[in-house]
Amino acid sequence: MKEIYTFADLKSWRKSKPPIRLGVFGLPVAHSLSPQIQNAALKACKIDMQYARFEIGPNELRPALQFAIEHDFVGINLTLPHKVSALALMDDVDPNAKPVGAVNTIKIDNGKLRGFNTDGKGFARAIREDFAVDLRDMRVLVLGAGGAARAIALQSAKEHCERLVIANRTYEKAKSLADELREFFVGPKVLGPVPRLHAIPWEESALRFQMSHVDLVVNATPIGLSAGDASPIPARLLEPHLMIYDTVYAQDRQTPLVKAAHEAGARAANGLTMLLHQGALAFETWFGREAPIDAMRAAIR
Repeated sequence: MKEIYTFADLKSWRKSKPPIRLGVFGLPVAHSLSPQIQNAALKACKIDMQYARFEIGPNELRPALQFAIEHDFVGINLTLPHKVSALALMDDVDPNAKPVGAVNTIKIDNGKLRGFNTDGKGFARAIREDFAVDLRDMRVLVLGAGGAARAIALQSAKEHCERLVIANRTYEKAKSLADELREFFVGPKVLGPVPRLHAIPWEESALRFQMSHVDLVVNATPIGLSAGDASPIPARLLEPHLMIYDTVYAQDRQTPLVKAAHEAGARAANGLTMLLHQGALAFETWFGREAPIDAMRAAIR
């Protein structure tokens, strides 16, 4: 099995043993640890198939999904840049994925593409594992308003977080997402001078004010994926009481945000646990059985 398959490989596909019937589609995709996690799960459950990486560009997604159908794939994971655009290609979308507006897990069922989103639940399980807290009691600041950010903000709202702040470089997108979630924050709770639901511009002064009024800061953008990226929030703005969760992950280095958090004396974790729990939820979606979480966790440690 190759490390990465391209769209060109699909045109001259050769079956392997065990057959490749699961995979992740994305661009870039070389950094993905999903094959390690899912192949460990398949081995633990004695399921005779393999999971692989596929480098698929935006214009290649539709024919690549058709290839997966024709070659009896069980399912596909999607990463950037496909999560939002894939929604229109689904034959059926899970009700939990529709309000997110993005799909990251596809189950192929009798030639039909069924779309799911495991970002929100995977995030909630990761926060519980890394920080031993539940979203219900948290004041949460989410950086971003794209697919992952929408799922995380929606999950936080559904679990009745104490407060939710959304920051985005395009303020109108942050405000639009906050407006969609307003129904979850109608009620008697009062937090003094700060609103329970708030959209802010991604500017230093606005972020500095929020740091004393939140407990959990989440980077739900790709910033940090490249080694040369700066931290989305500089260390000088972070405070020791904060919990910092970066959905970006890297096995060989600290992400810029995690490094900044440690410099500020704050607790921090990267996206490996979210990836783990997303993977477990995807496995359960595909096979209708409990995922071997311990084997999957060992595969990335």
